[in-house]
Amino acid sequence: MAENTELNEEVIRSWIKLTGVLKNTRITQGMIYNEAIVMNIVYGQYLKDGVGLVPFKDIVAQTRMLKSLVNRTIESLVKKGYLIRSDGKDKRTTFVQLVPENLDVYMEVHNRTLKLVDDIVTSIGEDDARAFVRISKRICEADPLNN
Repeated sequence: MAENTELNEEVIRSWIKLTGVLKNTRITQGMIYNEAIVMNIVYGQYLKDGVGLVPFKDIVAQTRMLKSLVNRTIESLVKKGYLIRSDGKDKRTTFVQLVPENLDVYMEVHNRTLKLVDDIVTSIGEDDARAFVRISKRICEADPLNN
């Protein structure tokens, strides 16, 4: 590991700078960050199947948020009318579902985020953007934080 110390330090600094850039752009302006993240997952499912029904446990797995935080976030989105909660076949399974009629607030946030990403892709180029996606997927698949 000693031979990679300099590279490891550069990765840490790059990671910190990147998260700072993303945080300071207020990527989810108009919605609480965790709410926007949960809505993105449910919206993605809605685009796939036209229903947008997602198990609670899938949201926990994809976000890596604590169950209690996911529960509070979903509860807030339910109160605002963006999601509905439903039980599965047994009481251990809970689902959330998008309320399409109330999608406009999330879409404003999502469209601003898409514009930001478009600006980034224009700035770094499509090849580097694809490389970023590929590397991000590899990091997530390797799951280095849980080894």
